[in-house]
Amino acid sequence: MSTTRLGTDRSQAARDHLWGHFTRQSAWENGVPTIVRGEGHHIFDDAGRQYIDGLSGLFVVQAGHGRTELAEAARVQAEKLAFFPLWSYAHPEAIDLAERLAAHAPGDLNRVFFTTGGGEAVETAWKLAKNYFKLTGKPNKYKVISRSIAYHGTTHGALSITGLPTLKAPFEPLVPGAHKVPNTNEYRAPDHLRDDPKAFGRWAADRIGEAIEFEGPDTVAAVFLEPVQNAGGCFPPPPGYFERVREICDEHDVLLVSDEVICAFGRIGSIFACDDFGYVPDMITCAKGMTSGYSPIGALIASDKLYEPFGRGSASFAHGYTFGGHPVSAAVAHANLDLFEREGITDHVKATAPAFRRTLEQLLDLPIVGDVRGEGFFYGIELVKDKTTRETFDADESERLLRGFLSGALFEAGLYCRADDRGDPVIQLAPPLTCGQQQFDEIEQILRGVLTEAWTHL
Repeated sequence: MSTTRLGTDRSQAARDHLWGHFTRQSAWENGVPTIVRGEGHHIFDDAGRQYIDGLSGLFVVQAGHGRTELAEAARVQAEKLAFFPLWSYAHPEAIDLAERLAAHAPGDLNRVFFTTGGGEAVETAWKLAKNYFKLTGKPNKYKVISRSIAYHGTTHGALSITGLPTLKAPFEPLVPGAHKVPNTNEYRAPDHLRDDPKAFGRWAADRIGEAIEFEGPDTVAAVFLEPVQNAGGCFPPPPGYFERVREICDEHDVLLVSDEVICAFGRIGSIFACDDFGYVPDMITCAKGMTSGYSPIGALIASDKLYEPFGRGSASFAHGYTFGGHPVSAAVAHANLDLFEREGITDHVKATAPAFRRTLEQLLDLPIVGDVRGEGFFYGIELVKDKTTRETFDADESERLLRGFLSGALFEAGLYCRADDRGDPVIQLAPPLTCGQQQFDEIEQILRGVLTEAWTHL
């Protein structure tokens, strides 16, 4: 039994005092899963049990656990300069990291505004879009377009952009002006488009243009899209999708925001996933993998065009965060990117991603697996009642399947991942970017055993 610093049973202290994020607190009455250590591709709980980290913590730990060089970078920087804000001042780590990120970003995305996480980066992007258009004589452009089921964060602005009604309902009214369009879930595409990915991509992109025209182009500021949509279970873009979206945004003077909080830093392949899909946005939001989770940081990367009206006279972007661009986090980000370069992490992802796909697609022989989709090291497995009709589970069945069985059974079998029903029931996988065929096979075997058993519970 582990105890707290005050001598209390730690599990009881968690039930009494710790408020879990997105957590049903009642679930902790039967015990609090407590992770105490990470090493490579694995995590360990307080009973010493080992699990494959199939979600990189939360799409974060790109370089794997236990990287002493990242911890050492934090120690060295904390001894030299533990904290200083970027409010009217700068420090070397933030300057150097901004330059480094701009060098990786496509086009003229050269201006970096640091935050402490992804939701803050999304919030910053919307505020910047509105502020930019006010400064350039188009004050009515404030609305944003995003996709159904998409998740963009939990602050009031980011939550408004989010396309998950059940997450938004408890906190309404939210920020006005956020509108939704269909996502790129090809598995659930209209029947006449299901077997023609390019036509489906054109159809989905044109819904964005339709929404802009319906709202009025003089009122729409930005479109927020993830390169691969997370919520709903990893929806990749169909061929030609982003090319068409870029055309639509240019036609209507609407900014394109690539929300890469999950997809950046090698998750799809490149440092920025927009490069993997061949488009240049006006802004990139990023966070998670920048430090492989060893210290919190996020960023908005904006084009020179967006920066221009703020760079003269008395203008300023009246926005900021105390810990944005924190010296220790910035130093860890540098060490993480050094590690990426030294070990060829992005090349490894690009080389091994096809094997990850092939290994997961072996699960398609199971009656409960309807679809396996994703890119890079970022995959969703959609579960169905009937593979022929693609019939999904109703709310009660999904509750019993995901929370009543799958989540616990997968963890008990040695795999930490996500069984999710934001949309249709899926299992999400995003292992550390250092994984290879051995880990892919272990993940597949655990999933096969648990999903086979799950079918017998239906």
